[in-house]
Amino acid sequence: MPLLLAVFFLATATLYASVGFGGGSTYTAILAATGVDYALIPIISLICNIAVVAGSCWRYGRAGLLSVQRLAPALAVSIPLAWLGGRMQLSEDAFLYLLSGALVLSALVLLVRPPRLAGVSSTGAAGWALYLAGGATGLLAGLVGIGGGIFLAPLLYMMRWGEEKQIAAASSLFILLNSLAGLAGQFSKPGIAMQPVIDHLVWLVPSVVLGGWIGNHLGIHILPANRVRQATGLLILVVAVRLLFRAAG
Repeated sequence: MPLLLAVFFLATATLYASVGFGGGSTYTAILAATGVDYALIPIISLICNIAVVAGSCWRYGRAGLLSVQRLAPALAVSIPLAWLGGRMQLSEDAFLYLLSGALVLSALVLLVRPPRLAGVSSTGAAGWALYLAGGATGLLAGLVGIGGGIFLAPLLYMMRWGEEKQIAAASSLFILLNSLAGLAGQFSKPGIAMQPVIDHLVWLVPSVVLGGWIGNHLGIHILPANRVRQATGLLILVVAVRLLFRAAG
């Protein structure tokens, strides 16, 4: 089972990193579907997220695609809420329903391309939308172990915030910082059993680091982002439906 999980995580990291994401939503779903203790799932997913997007941020930065200052409004709200979400306790049923809903929304976001709005700036209503999106995705990141960039990216696209690869770079940074904050919140909970986490990470972290490097290289230099995004959306939708059936008993 550890080797099979590692293969799934490598494939997930490759797909997600090619469009600037970390893969946390699908890591979480895979772990939930394989019976891992739900209380440990966000910790494992967030660490894998960090392992992928840290490298992505470095490579996007070297390529001159990363702008921290322009993303600051969303980060200012998302980071503290990601930490707060990490500290909150959920029942297993609530965790599965929340995760399934987040996955369905993630899949729709990837499959349905939003329109690029003309004459939109980051200081008016769109600016408030950026704050709200940052807050909501930050809280979700801490609760279920995702980075939230998958929800931020479509909003940035609609706002004409930047070119496709600049948005992918911004999403990577957003995911990295939210994942770090969410992980800090998770570790502040009492009674975390670290040995099962370590046993999984020994296999999974090398897999996602390799997948992240491959996917990020492909995304920057080779693959058309639209095709990869659609394939990722279909993958998430299948996993989400399976989890909904499990949550419903």
